[in-house]
Amino acid sequence: MSLEVTGKLLVKNPTQVVSDKFRKREFVLELAEEINGNTYTNYAKMQLVQNKCDIIDKFNEGDTVKVSFNIKGNRWEKDGKVNYITNLDAWRIEPATAGMPAQSAGAPAGYAPSNAPQQQNAGGNFYNPSPENVDDLPF
Repeated sequence: MSLEVTGKLLVKNPTQVVSDKFRKREFVLELAEEINGNTYTNYAKMQLVQNKCDIIDKFNEGDTVKVSFNIKGNRWEKDGKVNYITNLDAWRIEPATAGMPAQSAGAPAGYAPSNAPQQQNAGGNFYNPSPENVDDLPF
């Protein structure tokens, strides 16, 4: 699954050599999201791995960037206890388009927030369409 997010590059850490076969580089994005007139700030720690570690070099802390990433998860068992870890593995970083608002990857295309105009169905009931019910055909 490939996702995208736009935010401010807040922290850019040096590359870590975990083993002779694995290296990673972590960075933090500051994400601002407006909900019902209030702005909420989130901080997402992401990582670049292997040959992707250097793609962040051309950006400076404070730059607004668009990051393409995958969600990776692992499960392991130690001493009878199951543990899980989730990583946000970035694979592309590019400058954000000027004037583009910061956004998170949570809302799918066609998503209608709760404050969106409601539609009336044939039975006279008002509803806020889910992405599955939105008709995006031009006719």
